[in-house]
Amino acid sequence: MAAFRSALAALAVCLLYLHAPTLSSSASTDDFLHCLSASIPSNLVFTQSSPSFTSVLVSYVRNPRFIAPGTHRPLVIVTPTNASHVHATVLCGRRHGVRVRVRSGGHDYEGLSYRSLNHESFAVVDLSNLRSVRVNAAKATAWVDSGATIGELYYAAAKASGDRLAFPAGLCPTIGVGGHFSGGGFGVLQRKYGLAADHVLDTVLVDAEGRILDKKAMGREVFWAIRGGGGESFGIVLSWKVRLVPVPPKVTAFIVPVTVADGAVDVLTKWQQIGPALPEDLFVRVMAITDTAIFQSVYLGTCDALLPVMSSRFPELGMNRTHCREMTWVESVLYVYVGSGNPIPATDMLNRTYPMDGFYKATSDYVRDDQPIPRDVWAEIFGWLAKPNPGLMIMDPYGGRIGTVPESATPYPHRGGVLYNIQYMNFWGAGDDGEPHVRWIRDLYAFMAPHVSKDPREAYFNYRDLDLGRNIVVGNVSSYKAGKVWGEKYFKGNYKRLALAKGRIDPDDYFRNEQSIPPLVPRK
Repeated sequence: MAAFRSALAALAVCLLYLHAPTLSSSASTDDFLHCLSASIPSNLVFTQSSPSFTSVLVSYVRNPRFIAPGTHRPLVIVTPTNASHVHATVLCGRRHGVRVRVRSGGHDYEGLSYRSLNHESFAVVDLSNLRSVRVNAAKATAWVDSGATIGELYYAAAKASGDRLAFPAGLCPTIGVGGHFSGGGFGVLQRKYGLAADHVLDTVLVDAEGRILDKKAMGREVFWAIRGGGGESFGIVLSWKVRLVPVPPKVTAFIVPVTVADGAVDVLTKWQQIGPALPEDLFVRVMAITDTAIFQSVYLGTCDALLPVMSSRFPELGMNRTHCREMTWVESVLYVYVGSGNPIPATDMLNRTYPMDGFYKATSDYVRDDQPIPRDVWAEIFGWLAKPNPGLMIMDPYGGRIGTVPESATPYPHRGGVLYNIQYMNFWGAGDDGEPHVRWIRDLYAFMAPHVSKDPREAYFNYRDLDLGRNIVVGNVSSYKAGKVWGEKYFKGNYKRLALAKGRIDPDDYFRNEQSIPPLVPRK
């Protein structure tokens, strides 16, 4: 944090002389690049003519369907190594008519951190060089840069604490911290500790004027907004101070597959009521694929303590001692994520590579406690999973801590009354026709409408889906009214408050994409 404060002081003089004017549509790309060269080393700036441009672009593309020919690519990729480089990129962009999009891990499902559907001139600020993790085990806190992965955060917390500290966030270790935290961030500790966003204590943000702001300087509403409302709408979050949480040095994981022939429909029907009601130390999620429901679990305790709970509360699953795998919490995350049944070394958390051999489409739903899905509908769902070009469904149980936090505490509103979240995904190879796979997702999503949340039909912002709607620009500013179509699905009643926060810090809508929060500025 001290380094960022020093950078702020050093840049104060620059702000006096480099005022950021209104975005100009006639600005010159050459002038923008010249402006960057005055403040950023050339080895950190990659133009489309650079030999390394494509390799840098695809290095953090997690869905190759969005780098196909015809994709509108950035004019330049900036890979900053300190706050001053981000500051300079924003000010040069404002001066010369080039918008900025920010990428931390590249897992955004619609690729909006590195492509534009509106064919606007834009640059990408790729934060992968800003990846420091600084753990204070005595205070159970950490400062983590946005370009770090959650795997790197998990590993650093465990190493600094003797496997006694963790952080409540997602399963996939290569997800970038910046995007994940700013969308909410849930995972195997959500029933015990809630979301990643619930544990953010401070941040460092570069706003649309190039100012470097901490929690106090950005103000209460903006700090609220970036913890679940999508940080890229409000600026570029460089670093996050987070509260770590205690875990036992050994936990128990299990994976139990149940086929339709062995009663998967009945077991899954029972799980949707039992999973959210189990002790909060116990997380049991389900992956449904083809004819099988795979139950994946992490329990914050020993196998001996887990077995009586499962036999009394969920005997239908048939879980027994042979399924138990005792390991550290970090190892349990990898065990469930990989799903192979074999323990994975904790050092694999540091692997930032990601396979680029498949395309995918995804979307999401929430099921509420006033309408659990009936058994006959689950039988039909497995029929969908047996169709040609099928995908899969992943269901994460709620209840526990995540449901006790008020909907307005953070922008993430899917709290009390939620039984579980559903993620629908479908994958296909680079040489395959993706249209049938995308159609399968859309048709199943339509089939599920009577059985999931309504008014609005809720969705998870980190599983972004442009089928839910996209921004319409009116007068060079994204329309608040048009944004409600998708915004209230992700944020429910928090959408208006997010738009007001956007109006405070970025009223000109400089930081925008096809699903960024539009600014709402109250009339005086």
